[in-house]
Amino acid sequence: MTGRVARIYTHFAEVEAPAKSRIYAELAAQVAREPRLLGFLAELPPEKWQPNLFFSAVQYLCGPIPDWPWFRARFTDRADEIRDVMLTHRTQTNEPARCATLLPALAQLPQPLALLEVGASAGLCLQPDRYGYDYGRVTIPGPLTLSCTANDATPLPSKVPEVVWRAGLDLDPVDVTSADDCAWLDALIWPGEEERRPRLRKALEIAAQEPPPVRRGDLRADFASLASEAPKDATLVVFHTAVLVYVQDAAERAAFAESVRDAGAVWLANEASTAIPGVEIEDRPADYLLARDGRPLAWAESHGNWVNWL
Repeated sequence: MTGRVARIYTHFAEVEAPAKSRIYAELAAQVAREPRLLGFLAELPPEKWQPNLFFSAVQYLCGPIPDWPWFRARFTDRADEIRDVMLTHRTQTNEPARCATLLPALAQLPQPLALLEVGASAGLCLQPDRYGYDYGRVTIPGPLTLSCTANDATPLPSKVPEVVWRAGLDLDPVDVTSADDCAWLDALIWPGEEERRPRLRKALEIAAQEPPPVRRGDLRADFASLASEAPKDATLVVFHTAVLVYVQDAAERAAFAESVRDAGAVWLANEASTAIPGVEIEDRPADYLLARDGRPLAWAESHGNWVNWL
């Protein structure tokens, strides 16, 4: 069992983390060589073996991780507490800047919009109309400005969409009025990406003024019921980012796509291209593909820093 855990952490150290966080790459490499830590992780359910869940639990309890010796010492002192956090929390990164990559697609749709996000976390991506945007050649004012580099082909809007209804679905919704829940979102930010922290905190502040409604539920079983509540005189848009990758059964992903079609909704997927049902694309220049109803629209950076329309 520990061998499987070690392979996960080695892959994370060599492939997933280096471009984003030197510290997380170092931690994962060290964990992969530490029998005690591997044993600790192997005793958890496999879905709790994620490196970013482990590291975020330590940050949640102890603050930002500066290096490996600090991390190892905190683990030694607080292993039981770290285990409890890992068992009761999920990786729920809720990056509001992803709205900047979704906005061009939303602006092309008949207005007004009814937004339904699956895997919504705190619902920060359910409020694209409450942010401002800076694409360089186009700016839209707002209380929080999201900067995004867009290629010339991207159809940049001149204003935010009109949203008349919004709702989210999540296995474990994050309460934007809870200090503990907000602290967990803060702990999910990787060392080396600290510029995301002020953006997250401002988005949470905006959301707390009128919390986006996020219902507890599973997209595989509870989507249709929530979709039926959307107003009939608005364009229903179902969207998600980095969610289907956690639905490992391809048949279940395909069934979800079919349920979106049955609801008569526009479907915007912002995912790894291999996780989007019906999408076949050979060239993969980026991690995330933005697709509408299964048709590729653009490549996008995972946290909304850039979008390149096809």
